[in-house]
Amino acid sequence: MEPRSVPTEVLRGVHVHIRHWDYLIVSAGSARIGLRDLRRTSTSFGRTAMLEVHGDALQAVIIPPGVAHGFYFLTPATHVYAVSEYWNTTDELGCHWADSDLELDFGAPSPMLSARDASADSFSVLMAQLEPFQEGFSNWEG
Repeated sequence: MEPRSVPTEVLRGVHVHIRHWDYLIVSAGSARIGLRDLRRTSTSFGRTAMLEVHGDALQAVIIPPGVAHGFYFLTPATHVYAVSEYWNTTDELGCHWADSDLELDFGAPSPMLSARDASADSFSVLMAQLEPFQEGFSNWEG
């Protein structure tokens, strides 16, 4: 786990995991974190949140399995990102960040995206992919 530098207007996501937890700390700069709870058994199912984190006020963002998330960097930033389990492609799902059904507005008119994120499926496809795993999600509410 090493700090990584990211330029302004990079958007990572939107991703969701079946098994692992994500941990993010922004140590310099600023980022907007979009979250949507996709766990049908959760009391916060369907709710969205948009957080802003800043390196001058260190905070950890902890994201459980079943919660969709994206990171949009508002300024050049340095962050530390960790996961609770070894990376596994079968635990990597996602949808297009600008899908209106996702109901997350990152305020990003034309962000820089990875090839994977630029070609991500729709929110409805993501929900269908998650369906077989819904009973296994924890009801941890944080």
